[in-house]
Formats: sequence, C-alpha cells, structure tokens
Amino acid sequence: MATSPEVDDPTREYPTVPDEERHRPNGFARLLIFVGFVFALIVLACFGLRAINVLPSFDNPFEDRTIDRSQPVLLQSMRDLHRYVAADGTFQVIVDLQQEKENIPDFLVNRRTLFVGSGTVEAYVDFSALAGDALKIDEGKKSIELTLPPPQQSTAALDMAKSYVVAEERGLLNRIGDAFGDEPNKQQRVYQLAQERITEAARASELDRRAKENTQRMLESLFARLGYTTVTVTFASP
Repeated sequence: MATSPEVDDPTREYPTVPDEERHRPNGFARLLIFVGFVFALIVLACFGLRAINVLPSFDNPFEDRTIDRSQPVLLQSMRDLHRYVAADGTFQVIVDLQQEKENIPDFLVNRRTLFVGSGTVEAYVDFSALAGDALKIDEGKKSIELTLPPPQQSTAALDMAKSYVVAEERGLLNRIGDAFGDEPNKQQRVYQLAQERITEAARASELDRRAKENTQRMLESLFARLGYTTVTVTFASP
C-alpha cells in the first residue's frame, strides 16, 4: 500500500534548525545573563568597600536607630554659693500609689504604680548668713570662737538611674485612654511622692549631727593651719 507523503513526513513544511543555533541562547536570555553578571560585580564591590570600612554594615536593614534632636542647653540663671556641704545621705523608698474612682470597679478605672525611688539629700551650713559678731578672735591666746547658723537640708534629688517602676496595674478604661492619648506627666505624682518621703526621712535622720561634726572638724583644721590653737564652734538653735 502506498504511503501518503503527508503522513510519512508531517514536519516537512517546517525548516530544519541547525544544532548550533538550537543551543545558542536567544536575546532575552543573553540580557538576563548580562544583568546577573553586573549585579554580581556590584555585590562584590560593596563587600569589598565594606571590608575596608568605606560602606556601613548591611547585616540588618531594619536595625534600630536613635536620632538625637535635643536643643542646645540654655543657661537660665547663675548664682554664687556661700555654703559648705558638710554631709549628704542617700535614701531609698518604695512608693505604692493607687489612683481610683469611687463606686467604679477597679477593673474599669484603676491605676496602681509600684515605684522604687533613690535620692540624695545634702546637709549644708550657709556662711552667707553669719552675723557681724559671729567671729571672735583672741590673738594673744590664739583662739577663735565662731557661731554658725544651724545646718540646713536640701530637697531630695532623685537619681533616675537608680529609680525604676517595678509594676503598674491599669484598669480597662485606663488602658484604652493610654492607647489613644499619651499623658507625659502621669508618673510625676509618683516622683513627687518619692521625693517628699525621702526629704522627710532625711529630716528624722542624724544628717544634721553629722553635718555639725564635719563642719567643726573642717574649721578646726583650717584655722590650725593659720596658727590658731583653740577653735570653738557653736551652732545657733534652729
């Protein structure tokens, strides 16, 4: 039986592609290869510049960054001090402050803060308040009698590097309010209370007695260098 040419040779109307042209990449593939080669060169160049510290590190593209936009320090006032800081004391207080509303459940409106405050109080003698007859000198006996005002104490200065919030409880409405509005001074009451408690504790401590002793020793040493053998220091009543 005769065979039809159309059946025996189905692709005879399509031209034959040589093998060397069949394996040769087309124009789009060559473009991709070129772009990949250029990209590899750029990456290698970046690593080379980073190795010699020309480019910054790219290990974490989402690394945290701190931007300081603080304004320059403004000098508001200046004054001369005429006091001798004779002693200071460091105190620590635990403040447990709760703010709530009457007749409202705590799970709705409640703010309780547990705060550890550390502060320093200075005890000083103010020499600017000396009266005209406060100093009596006897050159023959090489003696000095000095009457000083009583020691004073400064307001406690909180050390924020050593003060911290241990825990804070908030009601549901407090949490919602904090989410939609920021109150920058909400911890101010806690700081003030810690400062007041430390100041009161310093008043009841022996800081004044220590200040008197240190002031007397300082003056005795000072006048001894000037040739005086007897130095009597008296503190006025508060």
